[in-house]
Amino acid sequence: MRLVTQCCNPILQSMKNSSAATEKENTPEFVRVAECLYRNTSSGRYYALVKRSGRQIRKSLKTQDRKLAERRLKEFHASIGRTDVDSGSRQIQFEELGQQWLEVHNASLKPSSADRNERCFKQLLPYFKGSRVADIRRADCQTWEVKRGKHLNSSTYNKEMEVLKGILEYGIERGVILENPANILKRRRIQSKAIVIPTHEEFEKLLAGIAKLDGRAKEAANLVQLLAYSGMRLGEAINIQWNEVDFKKGRFTVSGGEVGTKNHETRIVPLFPRLKEFLKKLYHQKQPQGGEKIIGIESAKKALIASCKSQNLPHFTHHCMRHYFVSNAIEKGIDFKTIAAWVGHKDGGLLVAKTYGHLRDTHSFEMAKLMT
Repeated sequence: MRLVTQCCNPILQSMKNSSAATEKENTPEFVRVAECLYRNTSSGRYYALVKRSGRQIRKSLKTQDRKLAERRLKEFHASIGRTDVDSGSRQIQFEELGQQWLEVHNASLKPSSADRNERCFKQLLPYFKGSRVADIRRADCQTWEVKRGKHLNSSTYNKEMEVLKGILEYGIERGVILENPANILKRRRIQSKAIVIPTHEEFEKLLAGIAKLDGRAKEAANLVQLLAYSGMRLGEAINIQWNEVDFKKGRFTVSGGEVGTKNHETRIVPLFPRLKEFLKKLYHQKQPQGGEKIIGIESAKKALIASCKSQNLPHFTHHCMRHYFVSNAIEKGIDFKTIAAWVGHKDGGLLVAKTYGHLRDTHSFEMAKLMT
């Protein structure tokens, strides 16, 4: 037994030495090339290695270029300087930072946008509540993406992801973390929905269906017509006041009231003949005394659903009335840039062309049939 052991010892020792050599070969070596700057000998990639308050911080500079690495090292030093590693802010938890971000970020938003951020934040809490912001890693964000993301459509996923990134970005501004671990997440592509536009016949049937409902639906019919004849968004239409309509000059002002318009800009739009006729009739019916709102309700949703069902129509929404306005303008040969200005787009007509361009092609072919 002793002979075997004595014979095997050199072999075992050789295997041990070989294993140690192999392990050493597989371990990346970092060579110091400048103060706080190191280079990985196997990959050639540069790393920053700094100490702050007794804590060693290493970060890949994600480049093999020396000059670029030096510039990124300076940026890293600057970010380290902004990080408050000694204060209690390093202990702040996700839910606390999130509430602070909501207070700051929502202050300048419309109520609907602020409410959306609140809802998204609540959906994030089951995955991040109780976690120190400083301890949140990319893997944690990916776990949220896998567990929560698979149940969401692209639009909802993107909104929740934006809130998560916003909260962690605020953590960088506060000096809690150095980089945003949620940046590993990518936006999902949103499939364009087919727009639903009522024909003239369908629009008339829609109004007839609303008229058959009880007396409370009368104001719903007014809202539907105002949307269809003006091209305004719902939030703009329910906030416009009588003193913003100038019958003498033939124009109306879209300000969005206290909430404001989508792009926070007021626009002046011509009083289109059908709109002018409708508003004058409504004015004589209501006899407003001052700055009252033209429409006394905030939604015609129930009336639209009931009418579509009773008249066997497609599911038309408030926004479909805006589509109806634009399609009518295209049929009349109005150029995209002018339509865009009427409905409050700031892109010179690009979105109108992209969204409704096929309507102009269809109308053109229908008009071509008249060339006999």
